Amino acid sequence: MASKLAVQLYTVREFTKTAAGFADTLARIQKIGYPAVQLSAVGCMNGETPEVSAVQARKMLDDHGLKCVATHRGWEQLAGQTEQEIEFHNTLGCNYTAIGGMAAEYRKDKADGFRRFLADAPPVLQKLKAAGIDFGYHNHAHEFERSGNGRETLYDILINEGGDLVNLEVDVYWVAHAGANPERIIERGKGRLQVIHFKDKEVVAEDGPVMAAIGEGNLDWDHLIPACEAAGVQWYAIEQDVCRRDPFDCLRSSFEFLTERGL
Repeated sequence: MASKLAVQLYTVREFTKTAAGFADTLARIQKIGYPAVQLSAVGCMNGETPEVSAVQARKMLDDHGLKCVATHRGWEQLAGQTEQEIEFHNTLGCNYTAIGGMAAEYRKDKADGFRRFLADAPPVLQKLKAAGIDFGYHNHAHEFERSGNGRETLYDILINEGGDLVNLEVDVYWVAHAGANPERIIERGKGRLQVIHFKDKEVVAEDGPVMAAIGEGNLDWDHLIPACEAAGVQWYAIEQDVCRRDPFDCLRSSFEFLTERGL
């Protein structure tokens, strides 16, 4: 079976600030064995006059045999520059984008804001979908705040009221950090989980819980991986916001652990 593992480039954001650094990063990712990446926080591609354009990024990816399976984009970009975003993703050969969290204008109003986002978003999401681009929402922990309606959380609103246009880029670390069960969230999102984020949670005596390479922490991967497969996850984006050692070594460790388990 072909690997379904991708590197979330946020993990190595300090190495992608220049074109040369980006190219070297892609080469190192390819050498580990990953077939794909998620473009996020790639400094050389940001700003009004980026050093690396989408056309150049696509060539660099192709040169290293890597596929862009997802991006993180701001809601302001997706909503305000939809046609440009479609062109950007088509150039990259990428059919999935996600926002990294709720836009501030909606987040501040909590449950009302989440529902207002779900009411405002469909015209944008329909344009993306018509162009072959799926949309996802990436969670942190704050989405598991209670909504004010019993035990319902803000994330429950996304799951129950988001519909087919709002896919769930579940980050299993943040689900566990919020005190929820990642397996149950994955089960509830079945069919809306094209791309999800994997990272582990380790306890270190001096610092308490910290992010870790997959398999080096305490998440229950022997049950979580089958749950993800049953729910139809297409790509597992390996992300580690903070690494306690060389991030490429963390990516290698995660890759080896997960490939041994069939991913």
